[in-house]
Amino acid sequence: MIQRQHTIWLLVASVSLIELGIAGCSQKVEKNAKATQATQTSPQPQTEEQKIKCQLDAPYLPTPQNVVEEILKLANVNKGDILYDLGSGDGRVVIAAAQKFGTRGVGVELDPQRIQEANENAQKAGVTNRVRFLQQNLFQTDISKATVVTLYLLPEVNLKLRPKLLSQLKPGTRIVSHEFDMGGWKPQRVVKVLGPKRGENFLYRDESCYTMLVPDEQREHTLYFWVVPKYIPNSLR
Repeated sequence: MIQRQHTIWLLVASVSLIELGIAGCSQKVEKNAKATQATQTSPQPQTEEQKIKCQLDAPYLPTPQNVVEEILKLANVNKGDILYDLGSGDGRVVIAAAQKFGTRGVGVELDPQRIQEANENAQKAGVTNRVRFLQQNLFQTDISKATVVTLYLLPEVNLKLRPKLLSQLKPGTRIVSHEFDMGGWKPQRVVKVLGPKRGENFLYRDESCYTMLVPDEQREHTLYFWVVPKYIPNSLR
């Protein structure tokens, strides 16, 4: 009887050990699976280019040349103006204004690659005596000397920038924004411009900050025009 009870106890103990072993293996497999999943979902280290892009307030999307001309026309740019292009990219707006009207211009851009391109383009166009480019955050730039300001940013950036425009710019300063308005500050004019017959840059945000898609279609561009008023309504402050 004692021997039978001993045998039963050994069988129970063996089963318990086996169950513990299975549980231990399951926990180990689960831990390994979680570790593998964490490895797979962990973000990859950003390159220097991605780090710069993530600091930008808006991605670089080159404006077609015919739209640049309409921007300058809408702003009634002339030789006596000082044009500030906020988020100036490769410098095409201020360079075009300097070439066509002799306008003095300042491009403000955070991306050093775009600044280098802009300076090279200004040199090729022979307008380095009329334009300059600042590698700065546009929110930290003094724009008080501008008589014309051009923008191609994003809706939320325009809204964030609006108080600066209204507080720093002199009454009568003209502003043109490509594609996006400024919320409650209603534009005085809205102009539609058909882009060239080629792929245009559309964009969406993702984990790498910005990704550009290039569909094969013609696109209509919208330009918004304002003049800084002498008296700023409380609703816009």
